[in-house]
Amino acid sequence: MNEPMSPALIPQTDLDLESLWMPFTHNRLFKKQPRVVTQGDGMHYTTADGRRILDGLSGLWCCNAGHRHPAIVEAVRQQLDTLDYAPPFQTMHDRAFELAAKLAKLAPEGLDRVFFSNSGSEAVDTALKIALAYHRARGEGSRFRFIGRAKGYHGVGFGGISVGGMPANRKAFAPAMMPGVDHLPHTHDLEQMAFSHGMPTWGAHLADELERLVQLHDASTIAAVIVEPMQGSAGVIVPPQGYLQRLREICSKHGILLIFDEVITGFGRLGHYFASDRFGVSPDIITFAKGVNSGMVPLGGAIVHQKIYDAFMTGPEHLVEFFHGYTYSGHPLACAAGVAALEVYEDANLMARARKLEPVLETLMHSLRDEPNVVDIRNLGLAAAVELAPRAGEPSKRAMEVFHYCFDHGALVRYTSDIIAIGPALIASESQLEEIVELIRRGIRAVA
Repeated sequence: MNEPMSPALIPQTDLDLESLWMPFTHNRLFKKQPRVVTQGDGMHYTTADGRRILDGLSGLWCCNAGHRHPAIVEAVRQQLDTLDYAPPFQTMHDRAFELAAKLAKLAPEGLDRVFFSNSGSEAVDTALKIALAYHRARGEGSRFRFIGRAKGYHGVGFGGISVGGMPANRKAFAPAMMPGVDHLPHTHDLEQMAFSHGMPTWGAHLADELERLVQLHDASTIAAVIVEPMQGSAGVIVPPQGYLQRLREICSKHGILLIFDEVITGFGRLGHYFASDRFGVSPDIITFAKGVNSGMVPLGGAIVHQKIYDAFMTGPEHLVEFFHGYTYSGHPLACAAGVAALEVYEDANLMARARKLEPVLETLMHSLRDEPNVVDIRNLGLAAAVELAPRAGEPSKRAMEVFHYCFDHGALVRYTSDIIAIGPALIASESQLEEIVELIRRGIRAVA
């Protein structure tokens, strides 16, 4: 573990920091003490001042095979030597077809049509548009409404923030929200679920709120329900046992599409290629991004059931069936990285490795239970979070200080509200997991 370094002694970068407006960042505070990385390798970043930082978050839940995996790097390099870009409208390159076929084989049975985007946010907006157009194609254009979930995160497009349920992401943009959106309650109940190991045994009944919303709005107006199987950005909120199965039953009963946002949970985060495999629940649409190519090149998309695709394939063949897409849909470099990443996951048996590491991470994280101000610990797969009691009048500041402490002393974690979350790469060693958790422990004690 790196020797502790006083934050006041950490060298500052010589970069001009003022031109960049950073996303989801306290820009003024950051630029007083910047955390700039210049290199990534395996499980580590290197900072501008030469320090090694153990990555406890897989970049941002995306570098599931670690940083700069040589096989993925080489695939991108070879693709650059062959084809840099091809327009996706009315032409397409071979790598996009190759990756789509691989994804179709990995997805749940029946989900075998892939529409590429460039990010998770775009993947969600794509899925919402597909859902609306699908019902219209079937003669049910009255189905315009979407049901999201409180605390849900579905990216930052206007569709995503409308169905999402994180107040800070929504409040400045309320006038432009999509109409006809309602929300299920979240499944985060500290009185009933605190310190659950894995999936809570209480809470499946919370899915029944969907029946109330169906009665309120009438099923004939509801196009789709969209949920994260495990809510990552809100702080690793784990679904109760039976909860997702109940949502599937209600959606099927009323002809409502079920969309799983697997931008975080896909490609090994929960020990399977998709969370739907872990939970035994098959949605109608899966959105993906991040881990599909281990974060190497921006890529996202939606995997849809064949019945949805077939509903569009009517009318004259010379007409466009779905008026949607992006200049960089299925970019050659991104797809080459995706093909290589899936091969790395398979060859290194990283899904099984994630399942093996899950109980190790669970034990380590729950060892923090008696630390100061800890009010909950949650875990599933290679994702875990510790929730701290907020300071009076200073919400999120305690967790922010733990985040700063961990980075200053050698590990990258994530904070949201007063929650510290981690999601290490599937290649992590047990000793690296121990190092990350011990730094969190020291951070919690240091800022108490």
